[in-house]
Amino acid sequence: MTGTRTRDRTVLTATSPIDVLHADDLRRAAGPEGSLAAALQVLLPSFNFPRQSNSGAADHVRAAQLRGMSPDQVLVLVNGKRRHTSAVVNLESKTGKGTNPVDFSALPLGAIKRVEVLRDGAGAQYGSDAVAGVINVILDDAAQGGEAVATGGAYRTRFAPTGQRLTDGQATELQLEHGWRLAEGFLRAGVELGHRNGTNRAGLDGLPFFEAQTEANVAMQGRRNYVAGDPETDKQALWLNGALALDGGHQAYAFGTWSRRDSVGAAYFRYPDSEANPGRRYPQGYRPETIGRSDDLSLVAGVRGPLVGWELDTSLAYGRNDFRFGVRRSLNASLGDASPTRLDLGRHAFSQLGANLDLSRPLAIGLARPATLAVGADLRREAFRSQAGDEASWIAGPLQAPPGAQAGPGLAPADEADRSRRVAGVYADLSADLGERWFAQAATRYDHYSDAGGAGTGKLSARWQPAPQWALRGALSSSFRAPSLAQSAFSYSVANYGDGGVLSQVRTLPVDSEAARGLGARPLKPERSRQVGLGLTAQPLRGMSVTLDVYRIDVKDRITLSERFSSPALSALLPGVEGVNFFTNAVDTRTRGADLVAQWQGKAAQGDLQLSAAASASHTRIRRTEPLPAALAGLGVSGLPVGLEEANTLTTAAPRQRQVFSAQWTGAAWGGLLRATRHGKTTRVFDFGDGFTPTQTYGATWQLDAELEWRPTRQWALAVGGLNLTNRYPDRSSDDIAYFGNLPYDVLSPIGFNGAYWYARARYSF
Repeated sequence: MTGTRTRDRTVLTATSPIDVLHADDLRRAAGPEGSLAAALQVLLPSFNFPRQSNSGAADHVRAAQLRGMSPDQVLVLVNGKRRHTSAVVNLESKTGKGTNPVDFSALPLGAIKRVEVLRDGAGAQYGSDAVAGVINVILDDAAQGGEAVATGGAYRTRFAPTGQRLTDGQATELQLEHGWRLAEGFLRAGVELGHRNGTNRAGLDGLPFFEAQTEANVAMQGRRNYVAGDPETDKQALWLNGALALDGGHQAYAFGTWSRRDSVGAAYFRYPDSEANPGRRYPQGYRPETIGRSDDLSLVAGVRGPLVGWELDTSLAYGRNDFRFGVRRSLNASLGDASPTRLDLGRHAFSQLGANLDLSRPLAIGLARPATLAVGADLRREAFRSQAGDEASWIAGPLQAPPGAQAGPGLAPADEADRSRRVAGVYADLSADLGERWFAQAATRYDHYSDAGGAGTGKLSARWQPAPQWALRGALSSSFRAPSLAQSAFSYSVANYGDGGVLSQVRTLPVDSEAARGLGARPLKPERSRQVGLGLTAQPLRGMSVTLDVYRIDVKDRITLSERFSSPALSALLPGVEGVNFFTNAVDTRTRGADLVAQWQGKAAQGDLQLSAAASASHTRIRRTEPLPAALAGLGVSGLPVGLEEANTLTTAAPRQRQVFSAQWTGAAWGGLLRATRHGKTTRVFDFGDGFTPTQTYGATWQLDAELEWRPTRQWALAVGGLNLTNRYPDRSSDDIAYFGNLPYDVLSPIGFNGAYWYARARYSF
């Protein structure tokens, strides 16, 4: 099980909290997106997967959080092997701004047998990123039989801001998988196809006061000119998982996934009479659409078996993510009529090649039962590359109008990056039953990054069972997260014409560039964390289990994207530059929280009944913020490296509390599920400049989900269901935040802003 090298642990006997979610649970909870992260959002109170809209690349690659931590502070494994991250760096998102975490949507949902979620720091066991925990995806390994699953659904809602009844977000998905029993092994493979229409929950346009109040612009008032919703998406995926027996009790294994996802995101409306629409090329104004293509590949092959008294597992893994970003229904205003309307904004690629060796064996150390000793090593090469977009997407043309693509601009050649690094890690892990009531585990690890240096981590955990019905468990650990290559190398420029027609840029500088160093930037250090956890497990009744875990996570040197720095002296030092920002280790945080899970299984109404209640609560506060670098202060820049909005993201933008209550009954031919979720309150803080910082706290919201399944034969299962059946929406945003009525709901609301979703599913097993 995830989090331990021994083979006799269960959810209740582990030293750290673990959730186990099976394929049927994930399928029922996946909703219109049909993704693993969407299902985890529904099933795990400590997991947050907020939507994004009008947020650049974040419309296409959504970030997820565990225990309220940053999206890149959770490690994702597939069959116990490290998964590669996405290539894109989100600069316009709220949650996960400046991160490039794993893209959960690239994992085919139909490939999954179960998911194990370790809610504890595990850097000493798995290396970088395992600060908030570990999500281990176990692929389906059934050696025979198969199934075909077809799902369709749509949102059906009454949308109060416009008084409309809307039906959109229509989604269809087909999953097909089959297993073959080989002479000395098995092979299982599958394919997934899916399409989802976009949604729109924009309000009626009140026309911003800073737009020209011309007749053509005023005529746009009262219309739905904007889009706020989920992107249109097409996806295809393939996967395989197999093993073959070898001589000497060894087994060769291989597994892999491939996916392609095309998506269409939203951008703000450009009015007919605006500098972004020269010569009224779009007579009625226009709303650019961002377009993204994400190609994702992962392949792993290895051998496991006995080796002179040890159990061996060695493997070679390759992972790659390519993200291509563009825009359509747009233009480069500075090129006038010569501008194309569809532009390539750039490409980003991340690859990871790794080899690992794991060895474990029983070890006699004078106890009643042998201990388990595990040692191992990892080697990886990681590479990040960004390529410029079309020239028209970034160039400043002959007209004195906004240069670069609208809803862009594209990546310029001067901002291209090509960087790689080597990573090496070694670990040792010892676990043992110290008596009839005690189990203890100790782990230590050292990792070295060729660009960021080394980090040593450790973990001590134990479980004490004074009585058969209950036990105490606890853990002390240290973890780390190395800065990603993209965070170290990323560069981006936005140009505009200022006073007097002078062209200037706002630049995101690579932290190790000469310009950034001259402004006081320092090479990024690994984030380091210390975590303490204490838990109680109990089985008070037959078929019932309860776990309660409290924790504290201290993170030092968190990596964030700084505020934009600007001053006349800075512009004089860097001619043509109006402002800059860069990544920095500027913040220390402390997160406190608690997780409660209670489950009961038994017989009822001639069937099996499962009842569960799960609750999560966490609170993050900033303990320290670095002062402004002296070089910037000397140029007349004021403030702190981390501003109000980023502080809000780190502390109160994610829900502090969530509770999930569910009941599932399964009979001979019928089955049903009822689930109620309470999403806790969230707070949003905006900084629009000149001291205007509107703030709003959105209240807690209840969500009701249900499903009814009928199995007329052993092969067929037909189901209908709904998510958010009562059509609940979050609180309306205040006038200061709703952008002149166009964005009536907060896009980050944990309940979403699309209303009720209804679906039907047919499954045929053979």
